[in-house]
Amino acid sequence: MTSSGSGARAAAGPARAASGTAASGTAAVLAVDAGNSKTDVAVVGADGRVLAAARGGGFRPPAVGVRQAVDTLAEAVGRAFAEAGVSSVDHVSACLANADLPVEERELAAALHARAWGTSTEVRNDTFAILRAGIDEPRGVAVVCGAGINCVGMRPDGRVARFPAIGRLSGDWGGGGGLADEALWHAARAEDGRGGPTALAHALPAHFGLDSMYALIEALHLKHLAHERRHELTPVLFATAADGDPVARALVDRLAEEVVAMAAVALARLDLVDEKTPVLLGGSILAARHPQLDDRVRELLTARAPKAVPRVVAARPVLGSALLGLDHLGAPARAHARVREFYERV
Repeated sequence: MTSSGSGARAAAGPARAASGTAASGTAAVLAVDAGNSKTDVAVVGADGRVLAAARGGGFRPPAVGVRQAVDTLAEAVGRAFAEAGVSSVDHVSACLANADLPVEERELAAALHARAWGTSTEVRNDTFAILRAGIDEPRGVAVVCGAGINCVGMRPDGRVARFPAIGRLSGDWGGGGGLADEALWHAARAEDGRGGPTALAHALPAHFGLDSMYALIEALHLKHLAHERRHELTPVLFATAADGDPVARALVDRLAEEVVAMAAVALARLDLVDEKTPVLLGGSILAARHPQLDDRVRELLTARAPKAVPRVVAARPVLGSALLGLDHLGAPARAHARVREFYERV
């Protein structure tokens, strides 16, 4: 197994499982896009036809361990293989949440390759799937803001730009979880007098049917409300900002600054600041196109990288995994166009 800047690869040994259909070249790529909440897989032919697809549960190795997380993938892969009538493919292209560092990509590539799903296996962080889904060639930058925040960039020559993206430890700010925590912090201080006033002090507890921040703090601390439910507060923050609350609006503006800071650094690392380059915006928060956030991102990006072309990615990320797999196999442009056409229809 060797590692590149964009992902970790594993090459098959002699014990690879046989598959008459895969050996004939019909089933070329197993595309995997695995997020924290769900997994999409597809079996794609060398000509770009989608032979089968399946959806499975979330991929959370930090919470359940690598083996159990890969078992979750295996259930969806098994259903897709059964539908396609194959037991393996030429190449596995997997874009995975929680594969934030090259060492994690290598570990996960080895774990997936041990399942004998393909002759070769390549694992990348799931942000690469969103990037590749939104561009016609492997050239551009993507910023993803969902539960967390991340940014990657790539060039056709194989150069990549990326960040560790593991939270405050690696200098990150934002994402749904981070925004919810910031909103709670400001709301708590507004209620007890340590901070200035904000409508968040009423809006956040009201979302859960509570009458005060004290009651919400107690419910979260004593786990009467599950920790995961904090993410429900991010839409409340945006709604409060849209109503004009200065504190909420300042948080939205700060997120825009973080998005643009990541994109600008990635463009600079790849020597793309002075070239017309797509900057893809993905993840649930950026894809929602909140007017304040969307407008501010475009304004700041124009100031820092005037030739950047921002665009929200609407395509399913598994398309990006499939395209990366076809890139690896050197598939013709018509194969790329066919798989893209399929996912633009669904």
